[in-house]
Amino acid sequence: MYQRILVPVDGSPTAASGIAEAIGLAARLNSRLLFLHIVDDYATLSEMTSAAGYDEMLRGLRHFGLDVLAKAKHAADEASVHTETLMREVTGKRVPDVIVEQAAQHACDLIVMGTHGRRGLSRIALGSSAEGVARISPVPVLLVRLEEEPKT
Repeated sequence: MYQRILVPVDGSPTAASGIAEAIGLAARLNSRLLFLHIVDDYATLSEMTSAAGYDEMLRGLRHFGLDVLAKAKHAADEASVHTETLMREVTGKRVPDVIVEQAAQHACDLIVMGTHGRRGLSRIALGSSAEGVARISPVPVLLVRLEEEPKT
């Protein structure tokens, strides 16, 4: 059914729920996963006006992204699911547009992602990335909510 699944990851707890769901689905369907992390320096710059320096900040974002991708790949490897990782750096592009572009470029036939992630104040101004992807994606999008712990 789904041969190649794109999974945008940003290190948030909700993205972790999306990763777990995608791994389970891929294991059942014998699908391949493509984990995507987007380094969006524009959103970060607009929220972190006191950054020590642009280059230092960008190095930190790249390092963080590589770590997020490595953790996602490790989780998939543990489940014997075939994976690839991809990091894209963007400035001045909407994250949902980049996600949908990458899905098309890599022939993905499903996108699995958490309902919200690490976008801070830009999420309020620009809207949810997950909602944006669901609105413009030509392929199905599975949105995964963060499971809340039961209240006692």
